[in-house]
Amino acid sequence: MNKKDLKRFKDLLLRDRELLLKKAQKLSAEDTRLDTDDLPDEIDQASSEYLQSFSLRLRDREKFFLQKIDKALAKIDAGEFGVCEVCGEEISVKRLEARPVTTLCIRCKEEQEKQEKSYT
Repeated sequence: MNKKDLKRFKDLLLRDRELLLKKAQKLSAEDTRLDTDDLPDEIDQASSEYLQSFSLRLRDREKFFLQKIDKALAKIDAGEFGVCEVCGEEISVKRLEARPVTTLCIRCKEEQEKQEKSYT
């Protein structure tokens, strides 16, 4: 992969990372603790608990995505970005444009998905 593409992917990943961190800071600044005294009845309380649980699941997904971004950035620095972790072939630029944090070429990803389907 050429230096221009690497810089473009690094800039994209850094931008995504910054957006995730800003979003996390904003959510942390908001009070997510549930005070049952503020809720008039059990339905309001259940609804509030559901929303809080949903918000925490979203945070977990964002944390996982942030880890993938950091891994991709480390691969760029190590000169390993865009190389499939299974077969060692180059991952196509189109695939990386669609999902810059990917670690598998399309062929290996399809094979992985076939194996996952066979387990269910």
